[in-house]
Amino acid sequence: MNEQAIQEQHQHIITLLEQKRLKEAQSQTEAFLFNSNDWALRSRLEQVQTSYQYMLQYMRQGVNDPERQKLYRQLLVETWEIADQTRLNMLDGVSNHYYHSLRKNRDRLPKEYDIATLQKVLESFPDDMAVCQLMPDNQSLDAALKRHEETHKVLFLTTWSNSAWSVKDEQQAQGLLESELLPVSDLCLFTSAVTLSVMECFDMRKLAWLLDAITHANTDVNQRALVGVAILLYIHSARLPYYSELMARLTLLDEDGSFGKQLNRIYIQLLRSQETEKIDKKMREEIIPEMMKNVNIMRNMKFGFEDNAVDENDLNPDWEKSFDASGLEDKIREMNEWQLEGADVYMSTFTQLKSYPFFREPHNWLYPFDMQHSSLIKEYGLKPTGDHAILSLMVQSGFFCNSDKYSLYFTLAHIPQAQRDIMISQMTSQDLDELLEQSKASNLQQYAQRPEVQSNQYIHDLYRFFKLSQRRSEFRDIFKEEIVLHRISALKEILWKPELLLAVADFHFRKQHYAQSLEIYQILIDLNQADADLFQKAGYCLQKEKRYKEAIDAYCKSDLLKPDHVWTIRHLATCYRQMRDFTSALEYYKKVEAIQPQNRTILFYAGSCLAELERYEEALQYFFKLDFMDANSIKTWRAIGWCSYVSGKYEQAMKYYEKILESKPLATDYLNAGHVAWGLGNLEKAVELYSQAASESSNRETFLEMFSKDKETLIKQGIEEKEIPLMLDLIP
Repeated sequence: MNEQAIQEQHQHIITLLEQKRLKEAQSQTEAFLFNSNDWALRSRLEQVQTSYQYMLQYMRQGVNDPERQKLYRQLLVETWEIADQTRLNMLDGVSNHYYHSLRKNRDRLPKEYDIATLQKVLESFPDDMAVCQLMPDNQSLDAALKRHEETHKVLFLTTWSNSAWSVKDEQQAQGLLESELLPVSDLCLFTSAVTLSVMECFDMRKLAWLLDAITHANTDVNQRALVGVAILLYIHSARLPYYSELMARLTLLDEDGSFGKQLNRIYIQLLRSQETEKIDKKMREEIIPEMMKNVNIMRNMKFGFEDNAVDENDLNPDWEKSFDASGLEDKIREMNEWQLEGADVYMSTFTQLKSYPFFREPHNWLYPFDMQHSSLIKEYGLKPTGDHAILSLMVQSGFFCNSDKYSLYFTLAHIPQAQRDIMISQMTSQDLDELLEQSKASNLQQYAQRPEVQSNQYIHDLYRFFKLSQRRSEFRDIFKEEIVLHRISALKEILWKPELLLAVADFHFRKQHYAQSLEIYQILIDLNQADADLFQKAGYCLQKEKRYKEAIDAYCKSDLLKPDHVWTIRHLATCYRQMRDFTSALEYYKKVEAIQPQNRTILFYAGSCLAELERYEEALQYFFKLDFMDANSIKTWRAIGWCSYVSGKYEQAMKYYEKILESKPLATDYLNAGHVAWGLGNLEKAVELYSQAASESSNRETFLEMFSKDKETLIKQGIEEKEIPLMLDLIP
């Protein structure tokens, strides 16, 4: 079987298991195993099949077994796990993915390469470094660094490629969590390896370990574990209910509601990460080019450190005007807002800075930033001096993820020293002291260690790993998928809390994901958690989805809870107008008009509804009022011109159409003016105007279609139907 056939066969078995068609699933797994040489798996499947046959036989005989459902779940889980392992074993033989090459080469590792042995080597690293700093030569330092980095690499790769932990593996992994000597960076990397491993193949022991890691004292570790758990609960959502011990663990973790709040935070951060492509595109195509165009303006404005020789009040006002006109100020403000909410605004900046040798190793993408990494010591030395203080301040800010910190250091290391000195010299020692004081370095560190910052930066690291690493095509990119943790039945008790659901719904609402936010608003309504504001939001989502009747229902409920709210009334009017119920729309527009008599938009739509109801005299009163309020509104002139025409006031209509034609006319304006000229009996002018309308149209057919829509109106205005074809033939 080739790789595609293996994946399809496995998915077919999983579908049967999800539908609880266990007997068929076992039969298909048996056929699946026929192509495998793993006799242990075959024997395991035979035992499961025999147990299930006995269970069905006892049921047929009417034997009352209170443990039957528990046994059924166990057999289903066992079959599922056998199918998973069979898939991996078969892919090992045909796939060229790095993961499967690691699995094939696991037997080549020395037997002593278990977790406990590797732990001892890693625990010795801090002492090794302390000794190396006392030694005059670099040989011992290089050896210590190489031993440490080779060890955590082996730990990462062996953990990632180990699809099923044994009891011994689980116990030794627990030792890593409990170790007080293990460097935190190594434990973080191990946590990522566990996550990637369970993404490849479900393993209850690893997932249980991650749940333990959530309670680890170190923020870096517990937030990595929390992100991993969120991703894995999403990926393996279908099988969660069959693991009663897992469900019990989740319930226990959320006993005080804290786990649900943390998981919901990660949920929103994962959703936010899916906005990165939009942000990246806007940064590349709009913000950065605009900043480059306005670089001279920005230099002369108060950006960064200003030249004290210039009077701060002596700025050229034209610079400010140019800056405002460019729209750059709004773009920078938007970028700052993205950054404050935790959006990934640096993806476009660092995408091109991932070609360094460091990033050829998969585990380095997920290794926490560490100045004691050999790649940085090689460039900056063991004890960096000079510009390192500024760089250190930047990486402590909490704005860059670990991957980008490495990119930043590597990039600066490859800039010629003279250019680097020029960059750094722009910040004098006095400026740096001021910056350090203003930023309050200790506060920066505290900010960077906040759980929400740590988890967000780790998600950015994962995003880069799945999007930019050399082997990205080999991984399942969860950032492309619809992440919907609130739909997972196993998490319903944890996430279906009003404040948590509302936070997710409001995030989607702010990002204009109206279908997604509406789904959650509806859940809250069904849970009797709705207030006037929620009905407003639900109505707005329905309106955006063009489900106007349902939107009206939601708005009416909001109006009951918060009567005469202008926003609600205005949107009710809009929905009725979209449904062409102009009588109801007019009723609500008049309610808004009573509150906001100078609102030009409301006046225009009220007049439009009257025109649609053929109450032209009343409509004209509204449009004349608008014309008085704004004497240069082409939109108002068009309304007056048309209402005047259909009510037989041709001279008045022509007066306004002439004003339109002197401004910025459309093809329809020439067409309507032609109708008026025809009504006035000026056929020569009518032909001239119709000809102009035809030339302004994209083609002859478009013009004829536009003309035909007004045929009934022309007849009502006294034009004989038989004259219309003749007029059309007069138009070249």
